[in-house]
This record gives sequence, C-alpha cells and structure tokens, in this order.
Amino acid sequence: MSQPVQPPNQPQPPYGGQPADGNPYAGAPTGNPYGDQSPAPTGNPYGQQPPAPTGNPFGGQQPGPFGGAPFAPAPPARNNLALGVLVALGAAVVAAVLYGVILGSIEREIGYAAVGVGFLVGFAAAKLGGANPVTIAAAAVFSIGAVYLGQLIGYAMVMSDVARVSFSEVFLDHFDTVTQVWKEEADFMRYLFLALGAVAAIGGAKKAG
Repeated sequence: MSQPVQPPNQPQPPYGGQPADGNPYAGAPTGNPYGDQSPAPTGNPYGQQPPAPTGNPFGGQQPGPFGGAPFAPAPPARNNLALGVLVALGAAVVAAVLYGVILGSIEREIGYAAVGVGFLVGFAAAKLGGANPVTIAAAAVFSIGAVYLGQLIGYAMVMSDVARVSFSEVFLDHFDTVTQVWKEEADFMRYLFLALGAVAAIGGAKKAG
C-alpha cells in the first residue's frame, strides 16, 4: 500500500504571522516595539507636543539673573556734589553781576530780581550736580552772597555816576567805602531780599530735581 505524498514543509512566518503575497517576512517586526497600532516614538519621553508660539520674542530665552526678561540698566542718578557746588558758585557770580547792573541802572531794589537770583543759582546747581542736600545748602548760601554782591555793585555804579569816576575805580579802590554806605543804609527790606534769595535757591533746586 502506498501513502499519499505529503507536501513539502512550507516556511512558517516568524512570530506566528501569515505570509502575504508569498513574502515569508511580511509579518516580521518593523522595528516598532509598540506594535503596528502605536506611533513610533518622537524623541519626547513624555509624549507631549511642544507648546505653540505665544508671540513673546523672549519666550524661548533663558531668564535673566532675576528671573525676568533681559532689560537695559537704568541710567545712573545725578549726584555729583563737587560739580553742583562749582555750578552754584559760578551761577552766583553771574547772577550777582546781572542783579547789580539792574540795581545800578534803575537805582532801586526789586524783590523779584532777588528771587530770580536765588532761583537761577539753585536750579543750575541741582540740574547739573543733583539735588544733594549739600548742593542745595551751598546754593542757598551762594544766593545770599550773590544778592549782597549785586547790591554792592549797584551802589558802586550809582556812586561812580555821582563822583564822575569809573566804576572799577569805585568798586576796586574804594570797596570799603561802598560796604560802609551799604551798612549805613541797610534796612529790613534789604535783609529780606537776602532771605528771599536763599528761599528761591531752595525752590529752584527742588524744581530742577
């Protein structure tokens, strides 16, 4: 008796899959350890999508030293004591000359002019040197001196007209006489003008600061 011939053994696909189109390796793994249904890993271990752009140009940068976005440093505050004192002195000299010329021209004192002297000195000192308390105090003192010097210049101009001599001769050669006349004719209003110069200097310094 004869037995039927068994067909030769067909190659079995690995992993128990069925061959497709005669390809014995059609069921072989594709390199995806998560199976055919799971997407291949994207390189993100947490599986999250990167956040959408927010429109902030600094969003992807490292935070600054204090945890915020980078910023420009604030400009340094003006606080130059020596410069403020020098400016106050220079402004006092200029204001004294102008004040004296006004007094000598009209031969009378004006309170507003004394206020203007102080304001000019205080404003210039604080504007360039900073509103330092020492600068403000120096401006007030120099303003008193400017008003006083301006009054002496005004007296010298009047005396030079009366004596018909030059202003420089009266102011330089007879300065003691000019100061003596100032003392003899000084009254409450004259000292008030000195005080107004100091007060105006403080106000001008605060205005500039």
